[in-house]
Amino acid sequence: MVGYIDKIKEISERLLKEGTVEMVIGFQKGTLPMMNTPCFAKTPEDVGNFVWDSHCGINLANYLTDRKEKIGVIAKGCDSRSIVTHITENKIKREQIFVIGAPCKGMMDRHKIASLFETEIRSVAENDGKLIVTAGDGEKTLEKADLLQKNCAVCAHRNPVIHDELAADPVEDQKDVDRYADVREIETMPPAEKWDYFDDLFSACIRCYACRNACPLCYCPTCFVDESQPQWVGKSTDPIDTKTFHFLRAYHCAGRCTDCGSCERACPMGINMRMLTKKLEKDCIDAFGWEPGLDLNQRPPLDTYKMDDPEDFIK
Repeated sequence: MVGYIDKIKEISERLLKEGTVEMVIGFQKGTLPMMNTPCFAKTPEDVGNFVWDSHCGINLANYLTDRKEKIGVIAKGCDSRSIVTHITENKIKREQIFVIGAPCKGMMDRHKIASLFETEIRSVAENDGKLIVTAGDGEKTLEKADLLQKNCAVCAHRNPVIHDELAADPVEDQKDVDRYADVREIETMPPAEKWDYFDDLFSACIRCYACRNACPLCYCPTCFVDESQPQWVGKSTDPIDTKTFHFLRAYHCAGRCTDCGSCERACPMGINMRMLTKKLEKDCIDAFGWEPGLDLNQRPPLDTYKMDDPEDFIK
């Protein structure tokens, strides 16, 4: 994927020079290793700051909400599905966006990499499916395939579902992955064991809302946690308040989440909050045969009424 950057820069420079877009949203090196940050290129010269590697895990669809200008955006498979959701939900128009598609083989889990070192990581380089990581206690060469983000390890839609131009040839999608093995394991637990599981899962939460802020779907003008009339949930780290926040946020993503992993990637405490959205994703597939963001012309099941809906009570 490192080889994509020349094509990404070429397309971005051309779009800005020709006036096709007013801005291209991509990535630039962050101040810390493995932390590439969004870059908003408004001139062809700005494009020189662009980078592309296995640390571009942020979902750039998060920066498209309610924009008015014409925008170019670099999109992986999950990003493109979030863009489709934005268009479907009337948060931006398709004709406003030029999608530079980036077929993806997975992003690196920085938490997993950091756990392999006793000291601070100083640099990370990529070469032929390997990571060369330098830290204060030495250098290690690691296999990228062993260090994928959890969502990337089970991703079934690696190629952008919509694009105006591709930065590389499509990659082969994973076909033999069990995307919901962990969800089914929890589904089989007795209620008391499930309660203990979620108690433990959210016990580390500090209510920083990094998950909400990183999520491309959390664009309500006022979040329910900030409402005071009425107040839906307390602001403390009380266990009930914390679980209420996570459960309600997950339900707001039902039928919309593309499992981009932005929430889990942003969490400073390493909480596997995708467990909630994955359960709802599985339920939407089981009940409606629905996966979000795959078709611009299909409405999500949870905002569609049909006369043949199976629930008699809504007729």
